[in-house]
Amino acid sequence: MLKFYLGVAILMAVFQEARGQGNGPGLWGARSAGLGQIGVVLDGDVWSGANNVAALGSLRQLAVGFGAENRYLLPSLNTVAVAAAVPLGYPAPAAPVAGLPAAVAAPEAPRYGVLGITAQRFGGKLYSEQRVGLGYGYRLGTVQLGARVEVLQVSLEALGSRRVVAASLGGQADIIPRKLTFGATLYNLNQARLAAYQNERVPTVLRAGLAWRPSEKVLLLAETEKDVEQDADFKAGLEYQPLPVLALRAGLSSLTSQLTGGAGLRAGQFQIDYAAGWHEALGLSQQVSVAWHRPAKQP
Repeated sequence: MLKFYLGVAILMAVFQEARGQGNGPGLWGARSAGLGQIGVVLDGDVWSGANNVAALGSLRQLAVGFGAENRYLLPSLNTVAVAAAVPLGYPAPAAPVAGLPAAVAAPEAPRYGVLGITAQRFGGKLYSEQRVGLGYGYRLGTVQLGARVEVLQVSLEALGSRRVVAASLGGQADIIPRKLTFGATLYNLNQARLAAYQNERVPTVLRAGLAWRPSEKVLLLAETEKDVEQDADFKAGLEYQPLPVLALRAGLSSLTSQLTGGAGLRAGQFQIDYAAGWHEALGLSQQVSVAWHRPAKQP
């Protein structure tokens, strides 16, 4: 038993340095990866079920996504992920806000909220992490709230595995509708313990950020991420949309010392995103994700 706990502690330290996130909330979707790994203030998409479950509340259509990532050209640092978002009920107008047009202050959202289902696998034969999560997001006027539970399994070759449950909360608020948005998440608020050796726990991570849209084509993002046992990570991102179907992205992360970039293409009901990141010591990371959106049904 002690051998397993010691192995968990050592390998978690090694993979946390290489992966840049340990076994914290993880990175979901190439759009987020291209924007300096910012996810807490992005508008709702299929990956919101893991990035910020609150943002699910504004999704009006069924969506399914698949993503794959490789870090530093190492097979042992591969990640694959799938996600789905399921609106509950037909879209209904949200509560009005005084002084603003209804379509701006309170866009339509599913009447009973949105469910998000996510699954991810990271690692290789020696060490791996598997995650399965279920979340719920709801929009109320200019505010969105959400909650999520995730089952995390950490496995070591020949030593077995450990499984824990982590609970998370998320929120988003439109400070200036369609212009300025604030978002925040708290991952692993229950401080799930992974191993008794050195009281090893799943990281508890707080993220908060702002999204500013100075024009219809430009989105500026800033986010800070704080693991209670690590230094804060400051992130910045820029998204430019020269065409309605094309988005170009760039970002940076202070803690991981990474520069990132990427692009997104809308093709009918499909959203295709690619991202690349460069670490001066470890090299190249790449990620691709594809999402399919079904047109919303009308009542």
